[in-house]
Amino acid sequence: MTLTRSEATIFANAQRPDHGSRDAAVVLCWKWLPCDNGCAIESPPFARAVFGELRINSWRCMRINRAAHIPWAMFVLVASALASLFYVTKFYPQRVPSGLRFFGETPPDHATIGGTPLGLIFGAISLGIFVFAALLGVRKKWPILRIGHVQRWLRGHIWLTLLTVPLILLHSGFQLGGPMTTLLMGLYAVVMLSGIYGLVLQHRMPTLMKEQLPAEIVYEQIPQIRAQLCAAAQRLGKTYEPEPARRIGDRSAPTALPTALSTAAMPDVSMYAVLKTPSAAEKLMGDVTVRGTPIKPEAITDSEATEANAEVPVVDPASETVLADFIERELMPYLEARRGEKFRLGHARQAEETFRHLKLRVAGAYQARVEEMQGWCDERRLLDAQTRMQHRLHGWLFFHVPLSFLLLLLTAWHAFVTLFYY
Repeated sequence: MTLTRSEATIFANAQRPDHGSRDAAVVLCWKWLPCDNGCAIESPPFARAVFGELRINSWRCMRINRAAHIPWAMFVLVASALASLFYVTKFYPQRVPSGLRFFGETPPDHATIGGTPLGLIFGAISLGIFVFAALLGVRKKWPILRIGHVQRWLRGHIWLTLLTVPLILLHSGFQLGGPMTTLLMGLYAVVMLSGIYGLVLQHRMPTLMKEQLPAEIVYEQIPQIRAQLCAAAQRLGKTYEPEPARRIGDRSAPTALPTALSTAAMPDVSMYAVLKTPSAAEKLMGDVTVRGTPIKPEAITDSEATEANAEVPVVDPASETVLADFIERELMPYLEARRGEKFRLGHARQAEETFRHLKLRVAGAYQARVEEMQGWCDERRLLDAQTRMQHRLHGWLFFHVPLSFLLLLLTAWHAFVTLFYY
């Protein structure tokens, strides 16, 4: 269910914590997040049950808003041009017109450019930007702090760190220097490249997720949904376990109705109804169609279920043996695995072929059960695909953040040694 921005504002205001913020806020599992242009709402379970799939301009919020970055880009360009002008007029006055020689006609007599007053200014500004960039994590930890908008902090983090590229090059005089400064330059290059890589991912990955995932759920709920898939498969497997007391046509013997109506007695394996909503019942995922149960269990009334259960089920021991063996040998290991791509059912085309052969081995009355299990596997592959994309989207931070703090510490030590020992 997609809501308009006005409807989203009504829902957000109804659940807004009392923080006194003038910006629009959105509830995220009882946490509020400020949002500028469009909001990605991943509602808590009670709201999800009411609104269904609540996604409101989510990709606009995650992608880069170019208009908001234009002033920052202009500032970085102007600041870089001014820093370059000061650098040239200070150390190469003969290369500029006489009217622009602010620092005299002769260059300073100093062993290194970084040790001159102008070089120290470049270095101090860069160190201050590093400290500001490190404080972004603190600002995100405490969103109730009224020290600027989080989005403005993020834009400042991006563009001010890019400004350090010309500042550090001018501070070093385009030279690596000794072992300590060479280590700093190499670490700085790695941090900047990892940050640019993450910036590209933050811009491109949401579009890929929107195109490749037919439905999206809250990432933190994926383990619970996988557990529900396993529980449903275990319950189904127990209904097909051979029992000596079972007799054909015996109504007292426990059996599983091999029809779509039997899902009324099964738990809803997806609390978000990813594959059971009419809009997500059958969607394309690459070259394979993701199927869901076309009959919603909650739509079946008690009288209809009673009437269906009153009929004597058609039991085929051979088909039940085949299904029980398939659940034990292939379905359960796949659903319980941490990484599903290691199994045949973890690949769409191989799973399609497997279930096609399975349908040929069971009676027609059990086709609905096979399709139900196929739907569970389709949903598990959907969860695995979203997990991999989320790891790509955020995994680079485990590499970028520690190196950034190491760079900050080494830069502070470099500044201390330069000021007090040289």
